[in-house]
Amino acid sequence: MLLKDYWFELPENLIAQNPTEKRDESRLMVIDRKSGALEHKKFYNIADYLRRGDVLVINESKVFPARLLGEKEQTGAAVEFLLLEDRGGGVWEIIMKPGRKGKKGALFSFGGGKLKAEIKESKADGNKLAQFYYRGSFFDILGETGKIPLPPYIDENAVTVDAKERYQTIYANGEKSGSSAAPTAGLHFTEGLLESLKAKGVVICPVTLHVGLGTFRPVKTGDIRGHKMHSERYSISERAAIEITRAKEENRRVVAVGTTSCRTLEGNFAKYGKITACEDATDIFIYGDYNFNVTDALVTNFHLPESTLLMLVSAFYGREKILGAYYAAIENGYRFFSFGDAMFIM
Repeated sequence: MLLKDYWFELPENLIAQNPTEKRDESRLMVIDRKSGALEHKKFYNIADYLRRGDVLVINESKVFPARLLGEKEQTGAAVEFLLLEDRGGGVWEIIMKPGRKGKKGALFSFGGGKLKAEIKESKADGNKLAQFYYRGSFFDILGETGKIPLPPYIDENAVTVDAKERYQTIYANGEKSGSSAAPTAGLHFTEGLLESLKAKGVVICPVTLHVGLGTFRPVKTGDIRGHKMHSERYSISERAAIEITRAKEENRRVVAVGTTSCRTLEGNFAKYGKITACEDATDIFIYGDYNFNVTDALVTNFHLPESTLLMLVSAFYGREKILGAYYAAIENGYRFFSFGDAMFIM
């Protein structure tokens, strides 16, 4: 359970700075867990591997423009807020840059004064609690003044696409806005691909998990068992709970699209002993020899070295095997991380 065992060398040129022109034309590595067979396909070929009766679990959370650029009212100094969690009553937990400007009582302005904030508290981990002041709808104002918070490994100057459109799944639900980062395995799906899967008899089953920036928080313990996982809010509808439970009873596959859908399913089962409709939060950390109770197959992107996402995928397929697949991906020029290519582990 050593952190260093999840390290791999990745050439910087394989970190995708932009998505493919068409979502479903990204590359797809297909892995058969039983035989170990590995195939190189296009993402739209996933239709050849999904079959009638499969339940495809997608995360319909929408990324909101959680990055605010503004100024300190007293001095005019530039600041950046990254909204992490709504604490209620207009109070948000945030990451602030530069943090030294965020002393208790400091006032900040965004969008020409449409949005103002006061620092109420500094937390032990460096995050802040900020009270926001505004007129009208907070999320409408964010839509006008905020930016989509692209991951730190993406150079904003290199991005040539509309991030608000492409760093968002096509099935993102506006009523389920709340993610600070995209559930990236879902970025490869198109309307046409989903329709063809439905016509084939694949059941599309949405759940919601709001992805926090803790997704990118590095593991700092030499033994990964000492890592404390971030908590993320999720919801499972009654319909989804019935569909997934029925599939397991009938020995049909439950296919999780992304580590977020997987953590939703496994976290819910771990707490309730079955898939249960609810609104809740999970801080489940999946690694090592974890026994997957719900997930039969996994669609996922290629993840950062030593990340909790890589640890989850390694638990699903085996650490040595997944690292072998990653090195095969590097040799074959696959693109990594959020805007990169995908993997389907059957």
